[in-house]
Amino acid sequence: MQLQYYSIRLLFVILTCLSINIHQSLGVEMISVNHSVSGNQSIVSSGENFELGFFFPGSSKNYYLGIWYKNVMPQTIVWVANREKPLSATDMNSVELKVLDGNLVLMTESKNLFWSTNISNTISSNTLMAILSDDGNLILSDGSNSTTPLWQSFDNPTDTWLPNAKVKYDKLTNTTKILTSWKNSEDPSPGIFSVEMDQSKKQFLIKWNRTEMYSATGSWNGRIFNMMPEMSLNSDRYRFSYVDNENESYFTYSLRNSSKIRLTLDVSGQIRHLIWAENLKEWQIFTSQPRQPCEVYASCGAFSICNKESTTFCNCLTGFTPKSNTEWDLNDHSGGCVKKESLQCGDGKKGRFLMNPNVTLPAYSISVPAASAEECHSTCLSNCSSCNAYAYDNNVCSIWNEVLNLKQLSPGDGSGSVIYTRLAVSDEAYGEDAKSGKLSLKLKVIISGVVTIAVLLLCSFSYVYYRRMMAKKAAASQQSTGGNPVSHWFNREREAQNLINENDKQNIAIPFFSLENILAATDDFSDVNKLGQGGFGPVYKGIFSDGQEIAVKRLSTQSRQGIDEFRNEVILISKLQHRNLVRLLGYCITGYEQILLYEYMSNKSLDTFIFDPTHSKSLKWKKRFEIILGISRGLLYLHEDSRLRIIHRDMKTTFFWINK
Repeated sequence: MQLQYYSIRLLFVILTCLSINIHQSLGVEMISVNHSVSGNQSIVSSGENFELGFFFPGSSKNYYLGIWYKNVMPQTIVWVANREKPLSATDMNSVELKVLDGNLVLMTESKNLFWSTNISNTISSNTLMAILSDDGNLILSDGSNSTTPLWQSFDNPTDTWLPNAKVKYDKLTNTTKILTSWKNSEDPSPGIFSVEMDQSKKQFLIKWNRTEMYSATGSWNGRIFNMMPEMSLNSDRYRFSYVDNENESYFTYSLRNSSKIRLTLDVSGQIRHLIWAENLKEWQIFTSQPRQPCEVYASCGAFSICNKESTTFCNCLTGFTPKSNTEWDLNDHSGGCVKKESLQCGDGKKGRFLMNPNVTLPAYSISVPAASAEECHSTCLSNCSSCNAYAYDNNVCSIWNEVLNLKQLSPGDGSGSVIYTRLAVSDEAYGEDAKSGKLSLKLKVIISGVVTIAVLLLCSFSYVYYRRMMAKKAAASQQSTGGNPVSHWFNREREAQNLINENDKQNIAIPFFSLENILAATDDFSDVNKLGQGGFGPVYKGIFSDGQEIAVKRLSTQSRQGIDEFRNEVILISKLQHRNLVRLLGYCITGYEQILLYEYMSNKSLDTFIFDPTHSKSLKWKKRFEIILGISRGLLYLHEDSRLRIIHRDMKTTFFWINK
């Protein structure tokens, strides 16, 4: 076992070494006439926070000049110089970053220019110097007057906003600094998403293709952005500020401690607030705007649909395939999807359409006159080359040549519409019969309505009949046993287990534990093992024979919680899966006993540490922040990320339990 451990650790070290770009540091943080950077050379800031050099992202064959965190792995790039003109392996043999003609330039021996600061000045190159500061800013200045930058990377950001940098609106030139996403995780060239400052409302706007605004941070209230309330939870780490003068207005933020924090416009189109967790050696997303990927405009490209409840989010419509599988593998869906086969409009063949229900309709529709759904269908059918989709919604016929920003709504959301997308001849088996288009469309609507009503009525009658039969059986059983409580308990236990087992057919694993094992684990519900008392009954600590610790919630017979309520709690909690929510381990129902088994939290509830004088001293600020962060993540999951609709009342410190 010991040999296996060291073998795995050695393999990790080897793989890590192979995956790192080896750089030879020049030992200085400055570039001047006498000092340049080439090949595998780099310069490091004075405090060794940042490094500037050449890199290639992922499996890309292109090379770029960039700035990254010096002591963070995997390599985290915060600025790229030649993002629009990458270097090849051949170029790397002679490329050099140097001071030339009053500028900082990236050039090969053959005078092929890949990047330049591109400023006009009359200062001699002999006095120019470029310094990499410890906050990640590359500054070009005159050595005789280094306090006034001639150029700096903070004024020319790529996708990342670092502390001390300004995102500003220049009143003299009427321009604003813009953050632009990478195209994908292996291509830092400008993507389709951007962030810019809205000076009039003191907020940031997130745009698609520099034109379509799809999200905003909300206005600045002097402390946080209105639509990003989570910012207040990290006020001990940084301080945001807004400055407005006659020349410019800008936002900036500064660190209060040694934390590593950055705001990055991700390739997904979300602006992410990330904090480096030193103990975990990873970047943690503190907040995102917008919160859901499907809230990003056209996040999946053309002829695809975004489904927030799908693990892949983006999926091509039936009859379509990704335009570039490589880009989709890198989470770049902007290229969208294309038809697997051409429509063959000119061969006289009729087309068919596929119904896509419960969706938000795409953007940029064209309204055409149509008195009915059948007429709308015929209009699109007859325009093979210019109509790839249609919808008849609220007595309005809309058609689309390109389907963009299509979103699938949740099954329980009844606000969606229906859109019909055109299929190629080879895919027509999926669609409706175009030859009898009017009839099939009308029949489809009628049949769908009739079937829906019939199913609802059948379910209602079945449920009422089932409950009546169960009530009769219970009454007959109690009467036949002379009101024997043991027999009544048995029937009640069987009824509850039958209700829960119905959901087992939906692959919901809910382990059943016997009362005997629970009694043994809790020492017959001994007061010594009692952890607390809730509105629905007491909670006990238990230890199974294999040493597993559990928390046992014993529902009170006075709680008025029936079998249905018990079943709902078991089914609902078993579907909630998050590391900051206490996990349901199983259940037990025997006689009048209704018991839920949860994972045991060894440090009890939060109120113990806050209100107990002894325990509160042991709770240092770092641990308090970790607890706050865990609570926030759990609540965010319940309110935003869970597919289930959760309704809760007040939140007390007794509701939050602390693990080891």
